[in-house]
Amino acid sequence: MPVEEFVAGWISGALGLVLGHPFDTVKLLGFFKGMSFPIASIALVNSVLFGVYSNALLALTATSHRQRRAQPPSYTHVFIAGCTGGFLQAYCLAPFDLIKVRLQNQTEPRAQPGSPPPRYRGPVHCAASIFQAEGPRGLFRGAWALTLRDTPTLGIYFVTYEWLCRKSTPDGQKPSSATVLVAGGFAGIASWVTATPLDVIKARMQMAGLKQRAYRGLLDCMVSSARQEGLGVFFRGLTINSARAFPVNAVTFLSYEHLLHSWG
Repeated sequence: MPVEEFVAGWISGALGLVLGHPFDTVKLLGFFKGMSFPIASIALVNSVLFGVYSNALLALTATSHRQRRAQPPSYTHVFIAGCTGGFLQAYCLAPFDLIKVRLQNQTEPRAQPGSPPPRYRGPVHCAASIFQAEGPRGLFRGAWALTLRDTPTLGIYFVTYEWLCRKSTPDGQKPSSATVLVAGGFAGIASWVTATPLDVIKARMQMAGLKQRAYRGLLDCMVSSARQEGLGVFFRGLTINSARAFPVNAVTFLSYEHLLHSWG
């Protein structure tokens, strides 16, 4: 099993996260709030996504990353490999994403005379608190929504990237850096258009334990949210997600392709 894709995915994920984290927290306090924890965790998860995707394509087509421009895989194979990567990524991501959401939504002011201390002192304390208050399953709160979000979304993500690269590049040639940047950016936007409704539900389920509100499951959360706030609630955050998605995924794909080419 080639490991270069895992390493390239880790590095490109870290670079994309550094660029995108301010967008992730722009509606909260502090552009780089909770930065150190996501760099370590999300970069690791990104390595799983790209590593599984590339190795799934290898299993489906028997062509390595370096051979795929001369022998491009079908879009069906790209979609299946992307869904496989998204499914496995979701299970790795679930606890890390929950902790990130809880820390980012922790908007208590910094310690001042007479003010209460923050609920969580950091990612380790956050994880321990969730485990103690909500049990082991609490660390996977919202995991089903995350899985349903990421499995088809990442299939669409890779298909969009491949389609745009192929449309802008002569057959058999390597896409230019500009093409990779644009294709990666629009792939990110396409994935978030698909993902945003379930991302809203995922975040609400992740915050339910903190707000002492219980949903009976994914469907109950969807119905309750729509009943109370209308269907527009499912596209809340789409603008900021899209603004974040273009530069983050442009940089992620460019660094990923560059690293694999330089190691090739």
